[in-house]
Amino acid sequence: MAGHEVLVQQVDPTSDRAVFRQIADHLRDAIQGGRLRTGEKLPSEAQLMEHYHVARMTIRQAIQELKTEGLAVSEHGRGVFVRSRPNVKRLASDRFARRHRKEGKAAFLAESETVGVKASVDRIEVREVPAPDDIAECLRVRPGEVVVSRSRRYSMDGTPVEVATSYIPVELARGTRIMDDNPGPGGIYARIEEQGRQLERFVEDVSTRMPTREEARLLLLGPGIPVFRLVRTAYDLEGRAVEVCDTIMSGDAYQLSYELPAH
Repeated sequence: MAGHEVLVQQVDPTSDRAVFRQIADHLRDAIQGGRLRTGEKLPSEAQLMEHYHVARMTIRQAIQELKTEGLAVSEHGRGVFVRSRPNVKRLASDRFARRHRKEGKAAFLAESETVGVKASVDRIEVREVPAPDDIAECLRVRPGEVVVSRSRRYSMDGTPVEVATSYIPVELARGTRIMDDNPGPGGIYARIEEQGRQLERFVEDVSTRMPTREEARLLLLGPGIPVFRLVRTAYDLEGRAVEVCDTIMSGDAYQLSYELPAH
Protein backbone atom coordinates (compact mmCIF):
# COMPACT_ATOMS: atom_id res chain seq x y z
CA MET A 1 0.00 0.00 0.00
CA ALA A 2 1.46 3.34 -0.94
CA GLY A 3 0.75 6.86 -2.04
CA HIS A 4 -2.67 8.41 -1.54
CA GLU A 5 -4.24 5.22 -0.20
CA VAL A 6 -2.86 5.94 3.28
CA LEU A 7 -3.46 9.70 3.17
CA VAL A 8 -6.94 10.01 4.62
CA GLN A 9 -6.49 13.23 6.60
CA GLN A 10 -5.73 16.88 5.93
CA VAL A 11 -4.00 19.40 8.14
CA ASP A 12 -6.08 21.76 10.26
CA PRO A 13 -5.05 25.35 9.44
CA THR A 14 -6.75 26.59 12.63
CA SER A 15 -4.72 24.32 14.91
CA ASP A 16 -1.88 25.70 16.98
CA ARG A 17 0.05 22.49 16.29
CA ALA A 18 2.72 22.99 13.62
CA VAL A 19 1.78 21.68 10.17
CA PHE A 20 4.76 19.34 9.94
CA ARG A 21 3.80 17.81 13.30
CA GLN A 22 0.22 17.28 12.10
CA ILE A 23 1.54 15.46 9.03
CA ALA A 24 3.81 13.36 11.25
CA ASP A 25 0.76 12.55 13.41
CA HIS A 26 -1.13 11.32 10.34
CA LEU A 27 1.71 9.11 9.18
CA ARG A 28 2.27 7.79 12.70
CA ASP A 29 -1.42 6.89 12.90
CA ALA A 30 -1.12 5.06 9.57
CA ILE A 31 1.84 3.05 10.88
CA GLN A 32 0.32 2.25 14.26
CA GLY A 33 -3.07 1.51 12.68
CA GLY A 34 -1.58 -0.94 10.19
CA ARG A 35 -2.32 1.04 7.03
CA LEU A 36 1.46 1.32 6.63
CA ARG A 37 3.01 -2.00 7.58
CA THR A 38 6.50 -2.94 8.73
CA GLY A 39 8.97 -2.68 5.87
CA GLU A 40 6.51 -0.81 3.65
CA LYS A 41 7.52 2.34 1.80
CA LEU A 42 6.05 5.64 2.92
CA PRO A 43 4.42 7.92 0.32
CA SER A 44 7.07 9.89 -1.55
CA GLU A 45 7.88 13.52 -0.81
CA ALA A 46 6.11 14.50 -4.05
CA GLN A 47 2.96 12.58 -3.09
CA LEU A 48 2.91 14.12 0.36
CA MET A 49 3.50 17.62 -1.01
CA GLU A 50 0.62 17.19 -3.46
CA HIS A 51 -1.74 15.82 -0.81
CA TYR A 52 -1.01 18.39 1.88
CA HIS A 53 -0.23 21.35 -0.40
CA VAL A 54 2.92 22.20 1.52
CA ALA A 55 6.59 22.80 0.73
CA ARG A 56 9.17 20.03 0.53
CA MET A 57 10.88 21.26 3.72
CA THR A 58 7.66 20.78 5.69
CA ILE A 59 7.42 17.18 4.49
CA ARG A 60 11.07 16.55 5.38
CA GLN A 61 10.48 17.90 8.87
CA ALA A 62 7.53 15.53 9.29
CA ILE A 63 9.55 12.54 8.08
CA GLN A 64 12.38 13.47 10.42
CA GLU A 65 9.94 13.31 13.32
CA LEU A 66 9.19 9.69 12.46
CA LYS A 67 12.88 8.86 12.11
CA THR A 68 13.64 10.42 15.48
CA GLU A 69 10.94 8.28 17.05
CA GLY A 70 12.41 5.17 15.43
CA LEU A 71 9.32 4.56 13.30
CA ALA A 72 10.91 5.16 9.89
CA VAL A 73 14.27 4.70 8.24
CA SER A 74 15.75 6.01 4.98
CA GLU A 75 17.30 3.66 2.46
CA HIS A 76 19.64 5.48 0.11
CA GLY A 77 18.21 5.73 -3.38
CA ARG A 78 15.03 3.86 -2.45
CA GLY A 79 13.01 6.08 -0.12
CA VAL A 80 11.72 6.02 3.45
CA PHE A 81 10.32 2.82 4.95
CA VAL A 82 8.46 1.79 8.08
CA ARG A 83 11.17 0.55 10.39
CA SER A 84 11.15 -3.14 11.18
CA ARG A 85 11.64 -3.74 14.89
CA PRO A 86 11.04 -7.06 16.66
CA ASN A 87 9.11 -6.67 19.90
CA VAL A 88 10.82 -9.16 22.19
CA LYS A 89 9.89 -9.90 25.77
CA ARG A 90 13.09 -11.13 27.34
CA LEU A 91 12.26 -13.61 30.11
CA ALA A 92 15.27 -13.42 32.40
CA SER A 93 14.11 -16.36 34.51
CA ASP A 94 14.12 -18.78 31.57
CA ARG A 95 16.65 -17.85 28.91
CA PHE A 96 19.67 -19.40 30.71
CA ALA A 97 17.90 -22.57 31.82
CA ARG A 98 20.17 -25.62 31.62
CA ARG A 99 17.60 -27.50 29.54
CA HIS A 100 18.32 -25.14 26.63
CA ARG A 101 22.03 -26.00 26.73
CA LYS A 102 21.20 -29.71 26.90
CA GLU A 103 19.16 -29.21 23.73
CA GLY A 104 22.19 -27.56 22.12
CA LYS A 105 20.68 -24.07 22.16
CA ALA A 106 22.50 -20.93 23.25
CA ALA A 107 20.41 -18.36 25.14
CA PHE A 108 19.72 -16.08 22.17
CA LEU A 109 18.51 -18.98 20.01
CA ALA A 110 16.20 -20.21 22.78
CA GLU A 111 14.84 -16.71 23.27
CA SER A 112 14.23 -16.20 19.55
CA GLU A 113 12.37 -19.49 19.21
CA THR A 114 10.11 -18.48 22.10
CA VAL A 115 8.91 -15.40 20.21
CA GLY A 116 8.85 -17.13 16.82
CA VAL A 117 11.59 -15.24 15.00
CA LYS A 118 14.72 -16.35 13.14
CA ALA A 119 17.98 -15.67 14.99
CA SER A 120 21.32 -14.91 13.36
CA VAL A 121 24.73 -13.69 14.50
CA ASP A 122 27.47 -11.84 12.64
CA ARG A 123 30.50 -9.60 13.21
CA ILE A 124 32.07 -12.26 15.42
CA GLU A 125 35.53 -11.41 16.76
CA VAL A 126 37.48 -13.52 19.27
CA ARG A 127 40.73 -12.19 20.74
CA GLU A 128 42.76 -11.81 23.89
CA VAL A 129 42.59 -8.34 25.45
CA PRO A 130 43.45 -6.56 28.71
CA ALA A 131 40.39 -6.64 30.98
CA PRO A 132 38.67 -3.23 31.27
CA ASP A 133 38.54 -2.03 34.87
CA ASP A 134 34.81 -2.68 35.44
CA ILE A 135 35.03 -6.11 33.80
CA ALA A 136 38.11 -7.02 35.84
CA GLU A 137 36.21 -6.14 39.01
CA CYS A 138 33.34 -8.46 38.05
CA LEU A 139 35.71 -11.29 37.08
CA ARG A 140 37.82 -10.65 40.20
CA VAL A 141 41.03 -10.35 38.22
CA ARG A 142 43.60 -7.57 38.16
CA PRO A 143 42.77 -4.59 35.92
CA GLY A 144 44.56 -5.09 32.63
CA GLU A 145 44.95 -8.85 33.12
CA VAL A 146 44.57 -10.67 29.81
CA VAL A 147 41.16 -12.27 29.23
CA VAL A 148 39.43 -13.72 26.18
CA SER A 149 36.95 -11.38 24.49
CA ARG A 150 34.13 -12.64 22.25
CA SER A 151 32.19 -9.86 20.49
CA ARG A 152 29.25 -10.38 18.13
CA ARG A 153 26.05 -8.83 16.81
CA TYR A 154 22.67 -10.54 17.06
CA SER A 155 19.72 -10.12 14.72
CA MET A 156 16.12 -11.28 14.70
CA ASP A 157 14.49 -11.80 11.30
CA GLY A 158 17.44 -9.92 9.81
CA THR A 159 17.09 -6.86 12.06
CA PRO A 160 20.04 -6.13 14.40
CA VAL A 161 18.84 -5.96 18.01
CA GLU A 162 21.92 -6.24 20.20
CA VAL A 163 25.71 -6.28 20.28
CA ALA A 164 27.47 -8.24 22.99
CA THR A 165 30.99 -8.84 24.24
CA SER A 166 31.78 -11.72 26.58
CA TYR A 167 34.92 -11.74 28.71
CA ILE A 168 36.18 -15.14 29.89
CA PRO A 169 39.27 -16.01 31.97
CA VAL A 170 41.98 -17.34 29.67
CA GLU A 171 42.31 -20.60 31.61
CA LEU A 172 38.72 -21.45 30.69
CA ALA A 173 38.97 -20.44 27.04
CA ARG A 174 42.40 -21.27 25.63
CA GLY A 175 42.49 -24.56 23.81
CA THR A 176 38.68 -24.89 23.73
CA ARG A 177 35.95 -24.12 21.20
CA ILE A 178 35.31 -20.88 23.10
CA MET A 179 38.11 -19.50 20.92
CA ASP A 180 36.24 -20.48 17.73
CA ASP A 181 33.76 -18.24 15.94
CA ASN A 182 31.17 -20.97 16.52
CA PRO A 183 31.65 -22.39 20.04
CA GLY A 184 29.32 -25.30 19.29
CA PRO A 185 25.94 -26.52 20.60
CA GLY A 186 24.77 -24.74 23.72
CA GLY A 187 27.24 -21.87 23.30
CA ILE A 188 30.07 -20.89 25.61
CA TYR A 189 28.15 -21.81 28.77
CA ALA A 190 27.99 -25.43 27.60
CA ARG A 191 31.75 -25.37 26.93
CA ILE A 192 32.41 -23.96 30.41
CA GLU A 193 30.26 -26.61 32.08
CA GLU A 194 32.06 -29.34 30.12
CA GLN A 195 35.12 -28.33 32.14
CA GLY A 196 33.36 -29.17 35.39
CA ARG A 197 32.44 -25.58 36.22
CA GLN A 198 28.68 -26.00 36.65
CA LEU A 199 26.85 -22.70 36.53
CA GLU A 200 24.79 -21.78 39.56
CA ARG A 201 23.52 -18.23 39.02
CA PHE A 202 23.65 -15.09 36.89
CA VAL A 203 23.67 -11.50 38.11
CA GLU A 204 22.47 -8.81 35.71
CA ASP A 205 22.91 -5.05 36.08
CA VAL A 206 20.75 -3.03 33.68
CA SER A 207 21.05 0.66 32.85
CA THR A 208 19.90 2.90 30.00
CA ARG A 209 21.68 5.56 27.99
CA MET A 210 21.93 6.97 24.53
CA PRO A 211 24.03 4.89 22.11
CA THR A 212 27.47 5.79 20.88
CA ARG A 213 27.75 6.59 17.19
CA GLU A 214 29.17 3.12 16.51
CA GLU A 215 26.40 1.38 18.47
CA ALA A 216 23.75 3.36 16.60
CA ARG A 217 25.39 2.33 13.31
CA LEU A 218 25.56 -1.36 14.21
CA LEU A 219 21.97 -1.48 15.50
CA LEU A 220 20.51 0.80 12.80
CA LEU A 221 19.14 3.16 15.44
CA GLY A 222 17.52 6.45 14.54
CA PRO A 223 18.11 9.65 16.52
CA GLY A 224 16.49 9.62 19.94
CA ILE A 225 16.44 5.81 20.39
CA PRO A 226 18.10 4.77 23.67
CA VAL A 227 19.78 1.48 24.46
CA PHE A 228 19.82 -0.87 27.42
CA ARG A 229 23.25 -1.74 28.76
CA LEU A 230 23.02 -5.13 30.44
CA VAL A 231 26.12 -6.46 32.21
CA ARG A 232 25.69 -10.09 33.21
CA THR A 233 28.09 -12.06 35.40
CA ALA A 234 27.91 -15.87 35.42
CA TYR A 235 28.99 -17.71 38.59
CA ASP A 236 29.76 -21.38 39.15
CA LEU A 237 28.80 -23.50 42.16
CA GLU A 238 31.86 -22.29 44.07
CA GLY A 239 30.88 -18.66 43.57
CA ARG A 240 33.63 -17.93 41.03
CA ALA A 241 32.88 -15.62 38.14
CA VAL A 242 33.40 -17.52 34.88
CA GLU A 243 32.14 -14.96 32.37
CA VAL A 244 31.01 -11.34 32.11
CA CYS A 245 28.85 -10.35 29.15
CA ASP A 246 28.49 -6.67 28.29
CA THR A 247 25.42 -6.32 26.04
CA ILE A 248 24.02 -3.24 24.31
CA MET A 249 20.37 -3.78 23.38
CA SER A 250 18.14 -1.68 21.16
CA GLY A 251 15.73 0.10 23.49
CA ASP A 252 12.80 -0.14 21.07
CA ALA A 253 13.18 -3.86 20.44
CA TYR A 254 13.11 -5.26 23.96
CA GLN A 255 10.93 -5.49 27.02
CA LEU A 256 12.81 -6.92 29.99
CA SER A 257 10.74 -9.21 32.22
CA TYR A 258 11.90 -10.48 35.62
CA GLU A 259 10.10 -12.90 37.91
CA LEU A 260 11.03 -12.38 41.56
CA PRO A 261 10.13 -14.74 44.42
CA ALA A 262 8.20 -13.28 47.37
CA HIS A 263 10.15 -15.22 50.00
